[in-house]
Amino acid sequence: MVLTRFFCFLLAWLPAVAFADIQEFKLDNGLKIIVQEDHRSPVVVSQVWYRAGSLDEFNGTTGVAHVLEHMMFKGTKRVPAGQFSRLVASAGGKENAFTATDQTVYFQQLEKSRLPLSLKLEADRMANLQLTAEEFSKEIRVVMEERRWRTEDKPQALVYEQFQSAAYQAHPYGRPVIGWMNDLEQMTVQDARDWYKRWYEPNNATLVVVGDVKPDEVLKLAKQYFGPVKAHVLPVRKLQTEPEQHGERRVTVKAPAKLPYVLLGYHVPVLKNPEQDWEPYALEILTGVLDGNASARLNQNLVRRDRIAISVSTGYDMIQRGGTSMFLAEGMPSEGTSVADLETAILGEIEQIKESGVTEDELQRVKAQVIAADVYQRDSMFYQAMKIGSMEMAGLSWRSLKDYPARLQAVTAEQVQAVARKYLTTDNLTVATLDPQPVDENAPKHREVPHGHH
Repeated sequence: MVLTRFFCFLLAWLPAVAFADIQEFKLDNGLKIIVQEDHRSPVVVSQVWYRAGSLDEFNGTTGVAHVLEHMMFKGTKRVPAGQFSRLVASAGGKENAFTATDQTVYFQQLEKSRLPLSLKLEADRMANLQLTAEEFSKEIRVVMEERRWRTEDKPQALVYEQFQSAAYQAHPYGRPVIGWMNDLEQMTVQDARDWYKRWYEPNNATLVVVGDVKPDEVLKLAKQYFGPVKAHVLPVRKLQTEPEQHGERRVTVKAPAKLPYVLLGYHVPVLKNPEQDWEPYALEILTGVLDGNASARLNQNLVRRDRIAISVSTGYDMIQRGGTSMFLAEGMPSEGTSVADLETAILGEIEQIKESGVTEDELQRVKAQVIAADVYQRDSMFYQAMKIGSMEMAGLSWRSLKDYPARLQAVTAEQVQAVARKYLTTDNLTVATLDPQPVDENAPKHREVPHGHH
């Protein structure tokens, strides 16, 4: 499973009360363990996060992080191919995995007494994965089919891929997580082995466990299963930065589709120093002002009042290991409206904020909304674990999560206007539009690839 836009809603974080129950440990081999107690139901979510995603790939082997995720289900000496999922299912559990730009994550949700099974299986494949040429040749075909179905047959996904390539010219975020088809066609089992050997180490992993557990018991199990796995020296990472953009960039994608579509984006900063940075929080509020609910500006003005658009939305991820992010706006024009008119209208709403700022009412609404989402998110152990893991992967600490509501509350209307003026400029803009071509109803349809590895 590939995640390109990594859970926009990760940013509705937990309030301070939940943080008393989080504990962090580290094994001698470097494996970090973070445990959050949540005793409301006898369930446990266990996630192993590897700090290895498409961000770490090289040209020529794009997509290898995701291919290896598929291969992780192909067996060890103890657990033959296909058995991993069966063992979890027969224990009444659910499991899957996903690859993103910044990390690859493997997770199980089980009845709490079954946690040992989860840790035993994960420790085994961390150290003892068997990568055979035969299994690889089968799986690479599955991944190519996934690329066809999820990207090549999906016009908006094609636009997003081309947008990323135009927006990022030096940074690895310009490459698709699933990889370019030519790289997949030429990939070998040795590429997967090299990736596994390079990154699948306890000192490059974090185990996050949330649920009806006691931290010391989780630590004991982790020592038992992961303790014997030896650490290796990790390669030095050379983080590439994106040079400053000097002028608007435009991409047009022609693809069979029923409706046109436009995607706009600006380079913006991410959270690096949670105690001092204010711009990412102001950008977060700005997305809410433009698109948080029915009364947000884009929906209110472009969809309901002017009927220029069928849909409009914005997005921004402030947690990114790659050290940079995009402020995105996307939309589909109404019938009889051109995609150029919609683009002009979206840019007009942005200009309005740059000129006149946001109202105190809007500011309070967005803050209240994020805090409400915050409370709602607490109901899911899975998303509590996701928040912890994504912070850790970005080199931040889960401890910063507790400050999120207060940092957000502190954002002023002036700060929101200031980030709009500073970053949402024409010279920092990339625009990708879909130019719909006639849809051939008789064209062969690619088979939907189920989520993840199955």
